[in-house]
Parts: sequence; C-alpha cells; structure tokens
Amino acid sequence: MTYKFAKEFTEIKREFEKAKKILLVAHQRPDSDTVGSVFVLREFLRNNFGKKADAACPDSFPEHLADIFEGSEFLSSSEIDVSLYDLIVGCDAVERGFEKIVSRKEKNQKIILIDHHPHLEMKKVRPDIVVSDENYSAVCEILFDFFDFHRIEITKKMATYLLTGILGDTGIFQHANTTPRVMEIAASLMKKGAPLSKIIQLSFKSKKLETLKLWGRALERAEMNEKAGVIMSYITKEDLEELGATSEDISSVAEILNTVSEAKFSLVLAEREDNRIKGSLRSEWYKNVDVSEIARNLRGGGHRLASGFEITGRLVKKKEGISIE
Repeated sequence: MTYKFAKEFTEIKREFEKAKKILLVAHQRPDSDTVGSVFVLREFLRNNFGKKADAACPDSFPEHLADIFEGSEFLSSSEIDVSLYDLIVGCDAVERGFEKIVSRKEKNQKIILIDHHPHLEMKKVRPDIVVSDENYSAVCEILFDFFDFHRIEITKKMATYLLTGILGDTGIFQHANTTPRVMEIAASLMKKGAPLSKIIQLSFKSKKLETLKLWGRALERAEMNEKAGVIMSYITKEDLEELGATSEDISSVAEILNTVSEAKFSLVLAEREDNRIKGSLRSEWYKNVDVSEIARNLRGGGHRLASGFEITGRLVKKKEGISIE
C-alpha cells in the first residue's frame, strides 16, 4: 500500500520517540473523533513508548462517551502549564481552540497537527509537522494509517477508540465520506475486538430524556425557507436551563433537520456562554450545497457537508421570528 503521508508519519514517530512529555489536545465541545484520536495516541504512547502523555481540552469529557472511554478525563487546557511539555499534538483541533493553547508555547517545543478539515489556517503559530487531508473521513482514519505504516499492533482498546471516532464522523457510515477504505478499516478494527454494536448503542442510541425534550423543542420551532432551501431552528440558554439539558444535547439536531426532503441544507443556532451563538450547518452530497462556504463567510469552517461557525450576540424572539442582537 502507498501512504500519502509516509514522510510525515516517519517524522511524527521520531518526535514521539524524542519527547519526554507529550500534550495531546482535543477541540472544544469534543466529539467522537477528537476524543478517539487523542486517547488512542495516549494509549499508544504510554504502552509502546512508556511516555508521559496527557490529554487536554477546553471543555469537559463528553458524558455520552464515558462508558466507551472508561476512566478517561481531560485536563483543562486553560489551566495546564504548556511549558512542561516537549511536544504538543492537536487532533482535529485547528479551528476550535488549538491555536490558543500553542500560542503559549516556547521555542524548544514542537507542534504536530493532525486534522482532516479543509482550509486549515493557523495565524499565530506554524506547526512543525502537519498531516491533513479532507479525503479522510476522520482523524482516527489517519491514525489507523499511521499505525499501519509503522506496523504497530493495534490492541482491542485502541481499535475501540479508533472505530468510535470513525463512526462519529461518518454518521455510522451514512455520510458521503464513507469510502470503501473506511469500511475495510472498520472491518479490520472489528477483527481486533472493537465492539461495533456497543459503540453505536452507547454513542448514538442511548439518549437522556432531557436530550429528547430538547430535540422536540428544536423540531417544533423548525421553519423552512423555500427560497434559500434551508430549514432552520434555534435553541436558547433558557431552553437548556428549563429542560436540564447541556450543550452536548444539541448535537444531531442539524442532522435530523437535514433529513427533510425539501431542504438543501439545515441550520441550527444555539446560544452559548459569553454572549456567543454557535451555528451548525449540514447537507448531503446529492443536494449540491457546500455549507463550508457559508461557514467560512462567517469566519467558521468545516467540511462541504458539515460545518459550523460562532458569532457574537444573543437570540431574541420577535413577532416576525427570531433575530440576533
């Protein structure tokens, strides 16, 4: 097999071997892919190289993944002393908090970025090694190739972490990024002991009542703009407080709305802390809409079919509808 990133994979392994202490960084509001990639690397570094490797994130560990990543927790990236580490590795993190962390780096520290989002851009700090290709379904798919390239044995735990990330970013093999290669990798990981049905059950089908109530509220508010071809909804901070839900529970609403046949794409606006609004955009390949272009116009980013952005403001209900102020 030919590996596109053979040179980078060789350099990354060399840096892993050299470093004494390694910081692995997940993005804010962590999903299955960033969690899976960070913790599979931690498992590999600790067990294969005996390295001190820590996982950090701006936000807390997602509850819905707790049973899969049993006993795993994040260090707070805002409180961690970055200067204590020789090497800093961002997994799926460039557009969501990684640059804030590495901007505190010192001259002797190396930075590795592993991502699969298009239009990567780091303005303040230049990584020493970058592995990024939007043709990969997930960072966990990239890491599978990294382990395969170096003939590194993938344990059952590592296989579980990798498959969790791949399932998350392919929407359980429903998104257009599900290639024949993805299915081959999934089969290989299952052979190594990764429990496909258990991951799906715990990650996607096990929902709290609060989550379902929040989804119901968002679906009730959904409106179709036929001219623009967009179906839209919103969630306020008051909704979260009233229903006892969290920002984690908002995920999947945009994907559910995107199933409406008349819609070319979906948009969900959700209020966050600090007077911020998060926008989530979703589409499908056959609808011929690149939602990443919309996100980039709002200083966001992502993939052609799944993107997001953040803007300053709050959602205000008016007679004519919802507005941002």
